[in-house]
Amino acid sequence: MTPYLIFVLKRFGQFLLVVFLGVSITFFVTHLTPIDPVEESIGAITQMGQSDPNAIELMRQSLRELYGMEGSIWQQYLHFWLRLATGDLGPSLSAFPTPVSTIILRSLPWTIGLMTVSTLITFVLGNALGALAGYYRKNMVLKAVSLVCIALLPIPYYILAFVLLILFGYLWPVLPINGGYEMNANLDLSFALVLDILEHSILPALSLILVGAGSWLIGMRALVSNIITDDYVVFAELGGVPKRKILRSYIARNAMVPQFTGLAMSLGAIFNGTVITEIVFGYPGIGNLLISAVHAGDYSLVLGLSALSIVGVAAAVFIIDILSPLIDPRIKVE
Repeated sequence: MTPYLIFVLKRFGQFLLVVFLGVSITFFVTHLTPIDPVEESIGAITQMGQSDPNAIELMRQSLRELYGMEGSIWQQYLHFWLRLATGDLGPSLSAFPTPVSTIILRSLPWTIGLMTVSTLITFVLGNALGALAGYYRKNMVLKAVSLVCIALLPIPYYILAFVLLILFGYLWPVLPINGGYEMNANLDLSFALVLDILEHSILPALSLILVGAGSWLIGMRALVSNIITDDYVVFAELGGVPKRKILRSYIARNAMVPQFTGLAMSLGAIFNGTVITEIVFGYPGIGNLLISAVHAGDYSLVLGLSALSIVGVAAAVFIIDILSPLIDPRIKVE
């Protein structure tokens, strides 16, 4: 067995351990809360009118079996993993009897689309500006742009979201400020629908891009500032190699290795959603869905979303670990 294969197997074991511990902690946290979903459901039903006590008891038993709440907490825990292994997260409490997986799949594409596009734009923009600012350190335009990006960095993205909402929704109403598409829109796939979705995603994405670009810029500028003093860069400059080629082939290429690690982590975290941004703009993603589930006491849905987030982040770290030795030969797997 090759050293790299042993390395991959070790990292895969760590991935499974992280997922197991993360999902287990989430299970116990949600199940030890004082909210009883069965009693919540029965209370909602009995408010509609009086019911026969025998019927209520039969309903209680059926709901406990349906929600996997029969037996002790350890029996429920084992039953949960058996259901999770088959992809069955049970029914949603707040949207009974719709399965949790169905509700998540409705919202997940919105968050993946928004977060993936905004993360990639932020990554490209921030690193490009950082590389230029680190190499052309005396350029006044790049200094001004860097100053603006760094000034926006400490601002919470939801504060900037409110500013954009007021600016482009009320003072200069040129962009939609709520939802993922126009109300009563025809949801059949068409160019008009795609354009409508893109238009509704501009403000949420812009709030994430403006705040996030500064961190990539700072990191890239620091890396470039260190690399430009290396001997091979100095020799290339003395040898008359064009500055654009030096920046592109000698500096930026080497500086991007640690940045790609950060990108993979950011892409793994897209399953977390952007809770406050989605709430501010009424965007139908998993962040908005999570808050709705918490308010409704729907811990089946909370547990499903948390498990998805844990698996997404752990998978991103696992992929980073196994690809790093292939991308950077300096990393040893022994």
